[in-house]
Amino acid sequence: MNLTVQLQLLPDRDHSRRLRESVERFNAAANWLAGNAFEKRSANKIELQLAHYGELRERFGLSAQMAVRCIAQVCEAYKRDRSIRPVFRPTAAMPFDQRMMSFKGIDRVSLLTLGGRVLVPFVLGKYQSEQFTHAKGQADLVLRDDGKWFLLVTVDVPATSLIPASDFIGVDLGVANIATDSDGNQHSGANVEKVRRKHNLQRKRLQRKGTRGAKKKLRRIAGKEARFRRQENHRISKAIVEDAKGTGRGIALEDLKHIRNRITARGSDARNRLSGWSFGQLYAFLAYKAERAGVAVVTVDPRNTSRTCAKCGHCEKSNRKSQSEFVCKACGHRSHADRNAALNIALRAQDACKPPSGLVNDEAKAGLRNCGRVELESLAL
Repeated sequence: MNLTVQLQLLPDRDHSRRLRESVERFNAAANWLAGNAFEKRSANKIELQLAHYGELRERFGLSAQMAVRCIAQVCEAYKRDRSIRPVFRPTAAMPFDQRMMSFKGIDRVSLLTLGGRVLVPFVLGKYQSEQFTHAKGQADLVLRDDGKWFLLVTVDVPATSLIPASDFIGVDLGVANIATDSDGNQHSGANVEKVRRKHNLQRKRLQRKGTRGAKKKLRRIAGKEARFRRQENHRISKAIVEDAKGTGRGIALEDLKHIRNRITARGSDARNRLSGWSFGQLYAFLAYKAERAGVAVVTVDPRNTSRTCAKCGHCEKSNRKSQSEFVCKACGHRSHADRNAALNIALRAQDACKPPSGLVNDEAKAGLRNCGRVELESLAL
């Protein structure tokens, strides 16, 4: 399975200048080429290379391999949506392949720039060090708004054999509690809400100000929010996967399609809270961490999971008395509403993965092995 490892580069002033010059020139060339591709309505890499390779090198001073990567980058961007012309920011990520980049040991990397190669030291944490031995293929050079350089390296990590699962931990996603599992563990959104409100107030104040410095700070705030969401989603997904693996169960998730239409958000502040969290990112983190751990993941239809009693199966809108309280009108069962929904999600996964009666043992085992495979390509992140 392919993962991305983030390395922080530590270039000196001269190397940083050369890297920035290369990135800006590469993106200027990509913008120019994107205009030609859009005009010709062509995303054919061979056709664009025959027509514009020489001009890319002459006009923008790109090396041979930089020009090839520039053409590939434009084709990839244009193929996503042929109705619009791709636009590249001056400091957008620049791709490096094995001809433009080589690692010198475990702490330095050689990168090709317009002025020749530069040898740049980098640092990586314990987790990145464990994955780094599997590095292969392309990497992206990224300049953050705070001036720090990062290299995003693709690593090919062998996946653990999938453990057959007949029992599941159900996970209900929401706003007040970002994730609640069927064991009753809650990953509260209180700390998230505190940070969101802080950044939201800052954003409103800076938008009213409207100065150049205020706009610069707005970009920094956006970066901090994105990093915070990413960290929290990593923390939550890691805890759920470790719990599932430790108890020999799979993970059952609600189908994320139209989740923002399903969750009620009354008022502008509630809508801001709902739109401010990346459920797709959390889902993707759960999926790839589970795959690495050999834990099965299944998705189920979440309709009426918050209205159905996990004990007797009675479904009624008034069963859910409030955001947090569930009381069944039929049997009187009381529970936290999110946990009740998570239990229903787990039960639906168990029903979906039960082998039909009459299957022989080998067929039943094969059915359980296949149960829970997740198509990551279908996620809209």
